[in-house]
Amino acid sequence: MDLTTTYMGLSLKNPIVPSASPLSHTLEGMKRLEDAGASAIVMYSLFEEQIVHESKELEHYMQYGTESFAESLSYFPEAEEYNLGPEEYIELIHKAKQALKIPIIGSLNGISTGGWTDYAKKIEQAGADALELNVYYIPTDARHTSEEVEQRYIDILKSVKGTVTIPVAMKLSPYFSSMANMAARLEAAGANALVLFNRFYQPDIDLDALEVKPNVILSTPQSMRLPLRWIAVLHGRVKMSFAATSGVHSAQDVIKLLMAGADVTMMCSALLKHGPGHIRQVLEDINQWMLDHEYVSVSQMKGSMSQKSVANPEAFERANYMRTLQSYRALP
Repeated sequence: MDLTTTYMGLSLKNPIVPSASPLSHTLEGMKRLEDAGASAIVMYSLFEEQIVHESKELEHYMQYGTESFAESLSYFPEAEEYNLGPEEYIELIHKAKQALKIPIIGSLNGISTGGWTDYAKKIEQAGADALELNVYYIPTDARHTSEEVEQRYIDILKSVKGTVTIPVAMKLSPYFSSMANMAARLEAAGANALVLFNRFYQPDIDLDALEVKPNVILSTPQSMRLPLRWIAVLHGRVKMSFAATSGVHSAQDVIKLLMAGADVTMMCSALLKHGPGHIRQVLEDINQWMLDHEYVSVSQMKGSMSQKSVANPEAFERANYMRTLQSYRALP
């Protein structure tokens, strides 16, 4: 069976790519993912807050005491001449490219334009094959319009695309009033792929401590339905690659998302739960399913169940909602 696929111009041996997670915090962890069959790896995210914090911290120590001795101002070069931020991240990408044979995709997580996007160039220089931008933004200011929120994504993308030559993917949340229009705008701004969808981790309340605390809950296969719908709708309407993420646990999930139009499927929760070896089992199950159903390649199934390809395209829209409600029967 031919499991090869293409994502953002990268030729991959299969459609399973571990998404950003603690599994890529070490070179050893990434080697385990490669050995299990991963076709590429998205590095854990480098956060805007990390870069800004370390930049301000270094600037503080560079300036501390200089008001006492004017000549001390010449001891250090200007702050922008320093390689500020978590250099360990950049070094890990460099080591991974030397040790692994599969593509490495860097990940930047932020919400504003500014100095943090300069790290896109450092990630490219370290050898990364592509970059994923995760704009994890929850607009809470009532003065910000939807147009301003959307423009933030466009501006960040353009800032990064003006810095690097490697492919750039945008990881989005599903909370846009017009997802199709946003996808088209991002493509026009230079995005090479969309990663659908980001999972916003919701806060919880500790009733004993009366504190708001973060609460990380691993995804379930049901979470796959949302990216499945939108990838199926967008497939063929834009030319970008699609990565499906959230809820990818089994071979069946992978196959469904490929048929919807995904080029790759990204796993996180399933690997945290079962370990990197789970990739190997999923690949075996995909091969068996393709053999049983007489499919010879991933390209043969890709997009075969997208909205533009199915006999009943309205099944992905409001009509399906109506049928679902009408088909439900309450218990007597």
